[in-house]
Amino acid sequence: MDKKELGAFLRSRRERLRPEDAGLPSGSRRRTPGLRREEVAVLAHISTEYYVRLEQGRAPRPSGEVLAGIVAALRLSDAESDHLHVLAGTAPNRTGLHRRDVRPSILALIERLPRTAAFVVSAAYDVLAWNSLAATLMEDFAALSLRDRNLARWAFLGVTDTGARLRGSSHGAEFRLHVVMGLRPALARYPSDPVLRGLVDELYEASPEFARLWERHDVQAAPMLTKTFRHPAVGEITVDCDSLTLDDRDQHLVLYSAPVGSPDAEALALLDVLGAQAGEFLREHRGRRDRWPRKVPGAR
Repeated sequence: MDKKELGAFLRSRRERLRPEDAGLPSGSRRRTPGLRREEVAVLAHISTEYYVRLEQGRAPRPSGEVLAGIVAALRLSDAESDHLHVLAGTAPNRTGLHRRDVRPSILALIERLPRTAAFVVSAAYDVLAWNSLAATLMEDFAALSLRDRNLARWAFLGVTDTGARLRGSSHGAEFRLHVVMGLRPALARYPSDPVLRGLVDELYEASPEFARLWERHDVQAAPMLTKTFRHPAVGEITVDCDSLTLDDRDQHLVLYSAPVGSPDAEALALLDVLGAQAGEFLREHRGRRDRWPRKVPGAR
């Protein structure tokens, strides 16, 4: 049970809930946003004293019945309810460290996918495995250390230790929000993992935007359905974005594809053909992207 985080999460959800959302009169003397603690306690069918102690991080572990009442009182989503149970210590325990080894069948799968950029990310947003098209579309991951293949660092710090930058794409702010909403429940699942804790601490200290988003205690983001890249070989390319959860290792398989026959599908096919040439070109011009030509020599 993480009493401090549990209290902060409950407080953040309570302050965001309007009285009228819970069927209560808004009144005219409310000096703070959201519901009062005593109102949440009444709605959850628990004592006000116990709920106050929960928010203050002083209460013993709540029972499943108490958590169910709080979930209903605060109108929590499924993702928020799951996060609440993790913080309360009533969810199934995982090992102390998040996994970074990718299942061999997944490694074989991403290599067989036609004209689809595919990669696997860990709970800490490390890119663990990728196919050649993903490397051509995004970055030459093979040339980077595991630390420098972290998408969270790229999203908030913009540059890795070796100077590599993830190729410019749209939805930057949306993706950064996605990262924070993924890291918070991940840290709750692996509170003693030094890699996850170190990453969060690093981003919190180095990025005011990350710190602001982290303090919101959000844990659920809308899925990103498309993503647009600006690639020097083919120009602008918009891809469909699908993320599949690999539950057994707490990882995600991310797939970038495009509708058959579309200009974006043709651009992906061209990148697939030019993979080796484009990768060599990008390594040669890393750090000088303001001088990139519109297309790789030889591309149509």
